[in-house]
Amino acid sequence: MLALIRIPLALLYFVAVNIALLCICLVRPFHRDNVHYGARMYSGVSRIFGLKVIVRVADEVKQGGPYVFIGNHQNSYDLVTICAATQPGTVTVGKKSLVWIPLMGQMYWLSGNILIDRLNSSKASDTLKQTIRKIRERRLSVWLFPEGTRSNGRGLLPFKTGAFRIARETNEPVCMICASELHGKVSLNRWNNGIVLVDVTAPVALDDSRDLKGWTQYFHQQMQAKIHQLNEEVAALEAKP
Repeated sequence: MLALIRIPLALLYFVAVNIALLCICLVRPFHRDNVHYGARMYSGVSRIFGLKVIVRVADEVKQGGPYVFIGNHQNSYDLVTICAATQPGTVTVGKKSLVWIPLMGQMYWLSGNILIDRLNSSKASDTLKQTIRKIRERRLSVWLFPEGTRSNGRGLLPFKTGAFRIARETNEPVCMICASELHGKVSLNRWNNGIVLVDVTAPVALDDSRDLKGWTQYFHQQMQAKIHQLNEEVAALEAKP
């Protein structure tokens, strides 16, 4: 019964947010903070889904970037949970096909996000260069999901090297954005779906102590450990009366 109330409410919320964001983006297309404010607006729907999202940001990150942010990509609820941690001056990298999603796709493009063609390796290479150029010229941070796809309960998937290549080329540090486990957490017919903890960790510079593959493995291990820690914290918080 609760789901019959939640779903229409969430749809209305998303439509209202997309219309508002589209208006903002038309007034100031590709502004450096469009994605930040959009993510904050989207995160508001987490309350409709019965989730309490707590975002914690390292003091060093609050001083401003640019950074290369990497996050764990779990499922569709990421849009209203982990994305709440999007920092000012940050854009994301997404599939070019997103542009064809009515309203949301156009807003995603006008927000200033970077679009890639995954089916064309030469265009993907051009996008990598474009991302590096934007970081250097506009002092933008970029957020990528190094798993490349949603994990959907399979745990943290292996990382691709693209994010770390960008960090190396731009000489900008990497920050992890880690969210506690979401898989199976949300029931549309349950009033309270618990807590989601999101940590934005301190920046780490990619020096010469490791090669690209070594840094990729390092951050995978660090993110895995951080997610485990967050899961334990959530369990303790939710156990309290």
